[in-house]
Amino acid sequence: MIGKPITGRSFGGCVRYIVDKPEAKILFAEGVRMQNATTLTNDFNLQRKMRPELGKAVGHLVLSWSKEDLSKLTDSVMLEHAKEYMQKMGIRNTQFVVVRHHDRLHPHLHVVYNRVDNKGATITDKNNYTRNIKACRELTLKYGYHWGKGKEKVNRQALNGKEKIRYELYDAIKGAMKTSKNWKELQAKLTVQGIGIAYKFKSGTKEVQGISFEKGELKMKGSAIDRSLSFSRMDAQLNRNQQVQDYHAAREAHQPSLAQQLRETIRQGIHAEHQHSPNVFGVVENLLNILLSPEFVPSAPDPVGDAEIARRKRKKHQAEQSQGVTR
Repeated sequence: MIGKPITGRSFGGCVRYIVDKPEAKILFAEGVRMQNATTLTNDFNLQRKMRPELGKAVGHLVLSWSKEDLSKLTDSVMLEHAKEYMQKMGIRNTQFVVVRHHDRLHPHLHVVYNRVDNKGATITDKNNYTRNIKACRELTLKYGYHWGKGKEKVNRQALNGKEKIRYELYDAIKGAMKTSKNWKELQAKLTVQGIGIAYKFKSGTKEVQGISFEKGELKMKGSAIDRSLSFSRMDAQLNRNQQVQDYHAAREAHQPSLAQQLRETIRQGIHAEHQHSPNVFGVVENLLNILLSPEFVPSAPDPVGDAEIARRKRKKHQAEQSQGVTR
């Protein structure tokens, strides 16, 4: 189960979007008449007048489940989960309507609620993002719903707003981490993609305690994008990348040549045979040294030399033709 909390200004546009969509089904309404989009909008707007200074009075929730859970989710079950989710998010004592849609393969519903509650107080949207993650995790574990295996399975095309940028940051940072060995390299690769890095230092020191990433006007902590993108985990990954490269570089520096490997392999075989036939060893040893000597082992092709020889042959052939010489 995943949720997406949104705040907006217009009840009319939001209500029409969720109610007038084909196959939309109103599951429940509290404090508003549910005849149609117009009556819903009028009732929401009437209550918001108690806090006219609140610009974004529209609360909009999108709750989605994996298609693997479709058989478990009836209208009544989804409605109860929506109410439980709202309680965990602190959305209480206010008008709301719950509408289920069937325009996607995965089961999902929309909730529109009034951020001006029944007593005229404002329902906070502070830390909505963090509270949403916690609420969805708790409900998913409580009811045994399908848990997506990583962000790689999330449909990027269906995202928008802050959530879309969050996944863009995730994909870009993860991609750059694969080939970076230190923070300088990582920062250079992210800068090309329009992403900045901001470090948080321990007070009065140069010790880094945290990290944030910036894209456009949005700034997010690494751990808020994904747990694997905290400073400590990223620093450990970069160190591992450096160690792996150092290991392969050292291995290549000490890697014996093909001739040396062949010589050693044959020597070991000859040594084993020598235990049974000592007289043969000296003859084969001499032959081995000849075969593997630099003079005997063919050198690599010389494309420059070959081209020069071919040029001289063509020149000679042309001269013979000009003198009437035939072969």
